[in-house]
Amino acid sequence: MRMGMESMTSPVYLDYNATTPLDPEVIGAMRSFIEADFGNPSSTHFYGIVPRRALERAREQTAALLNCSPSEIVFTGCATESNNHAVKGAASAMRDKGNHIITTSIEHPAVLEVCAWLEKSGFDVTYLPVDGDGLVDVRSVERAVTDRTVLITVMHANNEVGTIQPIEEIAAMARSRGILMHTDAAQSPGKVPVDVRTLGVDLLTVAGHKLYAPKGVGALYIREGVRIDPFMNGAGQERGQRAGTENVIGIVGLGMACEVAARDLRTAGEHLRKMRDLLHEGIVREIPDARLNGHPLKRLPNTLSLSFRGLDAGRILEEIGLDVAASAGAACHSEGVEISHVLAAMAVPEEWASGTLRLSTGRMTAEEEIRRAVRAITDAFRTLRAGK
Repeated sequence: MRMGMESMTSPVYLDYNATTPLDPEVIGAMRSFIEADFGNPSSTHFYGIVPRRALERAREQTAALLNCSPSEIVFTGCATESNNHAVKGAASAMRDKGNHIITTSIEHPAVLEVCAWLEKSGFDVTYLPVDGDGLVDVRSVERAVTDRTVLITVMHANNEVGTIQPIEEIAAMARSRGILMHTDAAQSPGKVPVDVRTLGVDLLTVAGHKLYAPKGVGALYIREGVRIDPFMNGAGQERGQRAGTENVIGIVGLGMACEVAARDLRTAGEHLRKMRDLLHEGIVREIPDARLNGHPLKRLPNTLSLSFRGLDAGRILEEIGLDVAASAGAACHSEGVEISHVLAAMAVPEEWASGTLRLSTGRMTAEEEIRRAVRAITDAFRTLRAGK
C-alpha cells in the first residue's frame, strides 16, 4: 500500500452510493428531539404534541419531494424494509388474483431475496435480463406478463452502475393491465427528479441514509387506493401499515433531508455530475482503456463504474486505501473472484469485471478531492500493472 504525505489526511470519500454523511441542516432539525423533545407521538398529553407535529411535518416534507399526498407516505426502518413491505405486502394482498411477479436480474438483494422467499411460498417469479448497459427492455416486461401477474418490481436506478430504468413506460403498461408497479428508488432522490405522478408507480421505496439523513429510517410511498398487507401488526401506527412507536429522531432527519433535496435538486445534480465527469476524465486521460459500465447517458449523475482489465478490485482498493474510499464490483475469496450479479447480468467479461471499482460522488465532494483520487487510482493502476 502506498504511503505518503497525503495519507496523513482522511481518504477521499467516493462511496456515497453506500451511505452519506448527515447534512448539517438534518443534524440541526434532529437536535431538539435528541436533547429535549423526547415524548411519544402517540401520547395525548403535552409531551406528545411536539413529536406528533414533527412527524406530520416530516411526512409533508417527504411527500413534497415525491409529489404525492402526505397520507401516501409510510415511514419505515430502512429501504430494505420498504422493499420487503412493498413486495411481500402486495403479493399477499393480491394472492387471490394471481401468484406471478416480474422483476429484473439486477435488483438489489432487498428485492431479489424477497422474491426468492416468495417463490418458496408458492409464487412464480420471472427475472428479466438486461442489456450491456444494464437496461431492461420494456417489451420484454410486457411479454412476461400473464393473466396471473400481480406485481412488477423494477428498480429506478441501479446502485452499482447507475443505469436509470424506463419506469414510466413499464408503469403505464402495468396500470393498463391492472398490475401493481413498485420501484426501488433508494439511490435516486436528491440526484434526479423522483415524481411518483410522472413515474406512474403504485409503490416506491426511499432510503434515508442515501439522502444525507440518518441510518435506520426510510419511507414507502403507497398510492391512494392501493391496498397491501401491513408489515407489522400492533397498535396501529402509520395508518396500520407499520405498528410500533415511530423513530421520531430519524423521521425528522429524513423529512429535513427531503426538503433540502427538493430545494437543491438542480444545483446538487449539476455538482454531482461535474465531480463525476472530472473523475472519469482524469482517470481515462491516464488509463485510456478503462471501461465504463452502465448507460453512458441514462444513469445517475454521481455514479461511475469503471473496470480495469486484468486487475483485481480488492488489490486496487488496498493500494488506494489511505487515499480513497470506494467499493468493488467483485468480491475476492480464497476460492476465487465472485463477480457482482449486476456485472454478470450485463455480461461484462470476467477479465474486466474482476477489476471493477464503483466510485460515487456526493454533495460534499470537492475538486481537490477529485484530483487527489485521480492521482491515487492512476498510481495504483501503474503499480499493479507493473507488478504483473
